[in-house]
Amino acid sequence: MIKLDDDMKTAINNAFTDGVPIVWATAGADGQPSLGFFGTTQAFGDDKIAVWMRTPDRGFLKRIAENPQATMQYRNPATRTAFQIHGEARVANDKAIDKQVYDNSAEAERASDPEMKGLAVIMDITRIIQRGAVIQSRD
Repeated sequence: MIKLDDDMKTAINNAFTDGVPIVWATAGADGQPSLGFFGTTQAFGDDKIAVWMRTPDRGFLKRIAENPQATMQYRNPATRTAFQIHGEARVANDKAIDKQVYDNSAEAERASDPEMKGLAVIMDITRIIQRGAVIQSRD
């Protein structure tokens, strides 16, 4: 069972404003990994992570359509906190979820997409790794 604790949720939700950007890794059908920073990353309940993709034609969406396996990494050197979250990502395809994820994004990120032309991606968490060990995994 997966359950993000409150400290992890707070860390993820405040990463952009705290100046510790979250790094995402995805790989398409060709297996070539790609890394990217997404300032709209946020906890979406106890067992999901969301991100607002303000530019829908980015390669990230193509890669998760081909291979939904994704990973995000949080690291804050000041607090010596780090963890990875692995899961299966997909486009939400739900206007209410799109609005919720957009509204929960940092104001500076929303300002980059004032017309809300992007869309929400949801990752169902499959495992959480901290200090090299799996601390939670989906049954």
